[in-house]
Amino acid sequence: MSAPIRVLVVDDHEVVRAGIVALLERAEGIEVVGEAADGAGAVARVAALRPDVTLMDLRMPGMGGVEATSRIVAADPAARILVLTTYESDDDILAAIAAGAAGYLLKAAPAAEVVAGLRGVAAGETALAPSVARALVRAAREPEPARPGLSTREAEVLALVAQGLTNRAIGAHLHVGEATVKTYLARVFDKLGVADRTRAVTRAQELGLL
Repeated sequence: MSAPIRVLVVDDHEVVRAGIVALLERAEGIEVVGEAADGAGAVARVAALRPDVTLMDLRMPGMGGVEATSRIVAADPAARILVLTTYESDDDILAAIAAGAAGYLLKAAPAAEVVAGLRGVAAGETALAPSVARALVRAAREPEPARPGLSTREAEVLALVAQGLTNRAIGAHLHVGEATVKTYLARVFDKLGVADRTRAVTRAQELGLL
Protein backbone atom coordinates (compact mmCIF):
# COMPACT_ATOMS: atom_id res chain seq x y z
CA MET A 1 0.00 0.00 0.00
CA SER A 2 1.18 3.53 -0.76
CA ALA A 3 1.73 5.96 2.08
CA PRO A 4 -1.29 8.11 3.00
CA ILE A 5 -1.49 11.73 1.92
CA ARG A 6 -0.49 13.80 4.95
CA VAL A 7 -2.70 16.87 5.32
CA LEU A 8 -2.61 20.00 7.48
CA VAL A 9 -6.04 21.65 7.93
CA VAL A 10 -6.07 25.45 8.41
CA ASP A 11 -9.31 27.26 9.33
CA ASP A 12 -10.08 29.84 11.98
CA HIS A 13 -13.56 28.46 12.72
CA GLU A 14 -13.16 25.54 15.11
CA VAL A 15 -16.44 23.85 14.16
CA VAL A 16 -15.70 24.13 10.44
CA ARG A 17 -12.17 22.85 10.98
CA ALA A 18 -13.48 19.88 12.95
CA GLY A 19 -15.91 19.10 10.14
CA ILE A 20 -13.16 19.17 7.53
CA VAL A 21 -10.97 16.93 9.67
CA ALA A 22 -13.82 14.47 10.13
CA LEU A 23 -14.47 14.44 6.38
CA LEU A 24 -10.83 13.76 5.54
CA GLU A 25 -10.42 11.10 8.19
CA ARG A 26 -13.25 9.14 6.56
CA ALA A 27 -11.48 9.25 3.19
CA GLU A 28 -9.22 6.36 2.27
CA GLY A 29 -5.52 7.11 1.98
CA ILE A 30 -5.62 10.50 3.74
CA GLU A 31 -4.14 11.28 7.15
CA VAL A 32 -4.70 14.57 8.96
CA VAL A 33 -1.39 15.30 10.66
CA GLY A 34 -2.19 18.68 12.18
CA GLU A 35 -4.44 21.73 12.42
CA ALA A 36 -3.96 25.50 12.59
CA ALA A 37 -6.37 28.35 13.32
CA ASP A 38 -4.63 31.15 11.41
CA GLY A 39 -1.96 31.90 8.85
CA ALA A 40 0.87 32.28 11.33
CA GLY A 41 0.02 28.92 12.84
CA ALA A 42 -0.09 27.40 9.37
CA VAL A 43 3.40 28.65 8.52
CA ALA A 44 4.78 27.23 11.76
CA ARG A 45 2.96 23.90 11.44
CA VAL A 46 4.03 23.40 7.84
CA ALA A 47 7.66 23.96 8.82
CA ALA A 48 7.35 21.46 11.67
CA LEU A 49 5.18 18.78 10.04
CA ARG A 50 6.02 19.00 6.33
CA PRO A 51 2.55 17.87 5.18
CA ASP A 52 1.98 16.69 1.62
CA VAL A 53 -0.89 19.16 1.23
CA THR A 54 -2.04 22.13 3.30
CA LEU A 55 -5.78 22.77 3.10
CA MET A 56 -5.89 26.55 3.58
CA ASP A 57 -8.74 28.87 4.53
CA LEU A 58 -8.44 32.31 2.98
CA ARG A 59 -9.67 35.03 5.33
CA MET A 60 -8.52 34.60 8.92
CA PRO A 61 -7.65 36.97 11.79
CA GLY A 62 -4.07 38.20 11.77
CA MET A 63 -2.24 36.55 8.91
CA GLY A 64 -4.65 35.42 6.20
CA GLY A 65 -4.38 32.51 3.83
CA VAL A 66 -2.82 34.43 0.94
CA GLU A 67 0.08 35.73 3.01
CA ALA A 68 0.55 32.34 4.69
CA THR A 69 0.59 30.63 1.29
CA SER A 70 3.17 33.11 0.02
CA ARG A 71 5.43 32.54 3.02
CA ILE A 72 5.11 28.76 2.90
CA VAL A 73 5.89 28.57 -0.82
CA ALA A 74 8.76 31.04 -0.45
CA ALA A 75 10.31 28.77 2.18
CA ASP A 76 9.58 25.59 0.21
CA PRO A 77 8.63 25.97 -3.48
CA ALA A 78 7.57 22.32 -3.52
CA ALA A 79 4.88 22.90 -0.86
CA ARG A 80 1.37 22.11 -2.07
CA ILE A 81 -1.41 24.45 -0.92
CA LEU A 82 -5.11 23.88 -1.67
CA VAL A 83 -7.32 26.84 -0.79
CA LEU A 84 -10.73 25.91 0.63
CA THR A 85 -12.85 29.00 1.23
CA THR A 86 -16.29 30.57 0.90
CA TYR A 87 -14.90 33.53 -1.07
CA GLU A 88 -14.77 33.53 -4.87
CA SER A 89 -14.10 37.13 -5.90
CA ASP A 90 -11.62 37.59 -8.73
CA ASP A 91 -9.22 39.46 -6.42
CA ASP A 92 -9.22 36.65 -3.85
CA ILE A 93 -8.71 33.99 -6.51
CA LEU A 94 -5.92 35.80 -8.36
CA ALA A 95 -4.13 36.71 -5.12
CA ALA A 96 -4.17 33.10 -3.90
CA ILE A 97 -2.94 31.68 -7.21
CA ALA A 98 -0.27 34.37 -7.47
CA ALA A 99 0.88 33.52 -3.94
CA GLY A 100 1.49 29.94 -5.02
CA ALA A 101 -1.69 27.99 -4.29
CA ALA A 102 -1.98 24.84 -6.40
CA GLY A 103 -5.76 24.76 -6.17
CA TYR A 104 -8.80 26.76 -5.13
CA LEU A 105 -12.05 25.09 -4.07
CA LEU A 106 -15.18 26.38 -2.36
CA LYS A 107 -16.58 25.12 0.93
CA ALA A 108 -19.95 24.67 -0.76
CA ALA A 109 -18.43 21.97 -2.98
CA PRO A 110 -19.49 18.33 -2.47
CA ALA A 111 -17.26 16.37 -0.11
CA ALA A 112 -16.15 14.09 -2.94
CA GLU A 113 -14.94 17.11 -4.94
CA VAL A 114 -12.85 18.36 -2.02
CA VAL A 115 -11.27 14.93 -1.49
CA ALA A 116 -10.61 14.51 -5.22
CA GLY A 117 -9.09 17.98 -5.38
CA LEU A 118 -6.83 17.24 -2.44
CA ARG A 119 -5.64 14.01 -4.05
CA GLY A 120 -5.04 15.81 -7.33
CA VAL A 121 -2.98 18.54 -5.69
CA ALA A 122 -0.96 15.91 -3.80
CA ALA A 123 -0.22 14.27 -7.16
CA GLY A 124 1.06 17.53 -8.62
CA GLU A 125 -2.12 18.55 -10.42
CA THR A 126 -4.20 21.72 -10.15
CA ALA A 127 -7.67 21.71 -8.58
CA LEU A 128 -10.01 24.57 -9.45
CA ALA A 129 -13.70 25.07 -8.81
CA PRO A 130 -15.55 25.85 -12.09
CA SER A 131 -16.23 29.45 -11.03
CA VAL A 132 -12.55 29.87 -10.17
CA ALA A 133 -11.47 28.54 -13.56
CA ARG A 134 -13.83 31.03 -15.22
CA ALA A 135 -12.30 33.89 -13.20
CA LEU A 136 -8.82 32.92 -14.36
CA VAL A 137 -10.00 32.82 -17.96
CA ARG A 138 -11.51 36.30 -17.55
CA ALA A 139 -8.24 37.58 -16.12
CA ALA A 140 -6.31 36.13 -19.06
CA ARG A 141 -8.68 37.70 -21.58
CA GLU A 142 -9.04 41.04 -19.80
CA PRO A 143 -5.67 41.80 -18.21
CA GLU A 144 -6.34 45.53 -17.77
CA PRO A 145 -6.89 46.53 -14.13
CA ALA A 146 -10.32 47.62 -12.94
CA ARG A 147 -9.11 51.23 -12.55
CA PRO A 148 -6.52 53.07 -14.67
CA GLY A 149 -3.09 52.14 -13.40
CA LEU A 150 -4.30 50.37 -10.24
CA SER A 151 -5.68 46.91 -9.60
CA THR A 152 -8.98 46.64 -7.74
CA ARG A 153 -7.24 45.65 -4.49
CA GLU A 154 -4.64 48.42 -4.82
CA ALA A 155 -7.45 50.93 -5.28
CA GLU A 156 -9.24 49.51 -2.22
CA VAL A 157 -6.11 49.88 -0.10
CA LEU A 158 -5.55 53.44 -1.31
CA ALA A 159 -9.19 54.36 -0.59
CA LEU A 160 -8.76 53.13 2.98
CA VAL A 161 -5.54 55.12 3.30
CA ALA A 162 -7.52 58.18 2.20
CA GLN A 163 -9.93 57.47 5.07
CA GLY A 164 -7.02 57.70 7.50
CA LEU A 165 -6.73 54.00 8.35
CA THR A 166 -3.40 52.56 9.49
CA ASN A 167 -1.83 49.57 7.75
CA ARG A 168 -2.99 47.35 10.61
CA ALA A 169 -6.57 48.64 10.33
CA ILE A 170 -6.52 48.23 6.55
CA GLY A 171 -5.27 44.66 6.96
CA ALA A 172 -8.05 43.87 9.43
CA HIS A 173 -10.65 45.40 7.10
CA LEU A 174 -9.44 43.40 4.09
CA HIS A 175 -8.53 40.27 6.08
CA VAL A 176 -4.86 40.38 5.07
CA GLY A 177 -1.66 40.92 7.05
CA GLU A 178 0.17 44.21 7.47
CA ALA A 179 2.99 42.95 5.26
CA THR A 180 0.52 42.38 2.44
CA VAL A 181 -0.87 45.90 2.87
CA LYS A 182 2.67 47.30 2.67
CA THR A 183 3.23 45.35 -0.54
CA TYR A 184 0.09 46.82 -2.10
CA LEU A 185 1.11 50.33 -1.00
CA ALA A 186 4.60 49.90 -2.44
CA ARG A 187 3.01 49.01 -5.79
CA VAL A 188 0.70 52.03 -5.56
CA PHE A 189 3.63 54.34 -4.79
CA ASP A 190 5.57 52.95 -7.74
CA LYS A 191 2.66 53.28 -10.17
CA LEU A 192 1.81 56.81 -9.08
CA GLY A 193 5.43 57.92 -8.85
CA VAL A 194 5.17 59.06 -5.22
CA ALA A 195 7.06 58.33 -2.01
CA ASP A 196 4.50 58.65 0.76
CA ARG A 197 0.87 57.98 1.68
CA THR A 198 -0.29 61.59 1.60
CA ARG A 199 1.08 62.24 -1.87
CA ALA A 200 -0.35 58.92 -3.08
CA VAL A 201 -3.83 60.04 -2.05
CA THR A 202 -3.53 63.51 -3.58
CA ARG A 203 -2.02 62.15 -6.79
CA ALA A 204 -4.80 59.56 -7.11
CA GLN A 205 -7.37 62.31 -6.65
CA GLU A 206 -5.68 64.36 -9.35
CA LEU A 207 -5.89 61.39 -11.72
CA GLY A 208 -9.50 60.66 -10.83
CA LEU A 209 -8.68 57.31 -9.21
CA LEU A 210 -10.39 58.21 -5.91
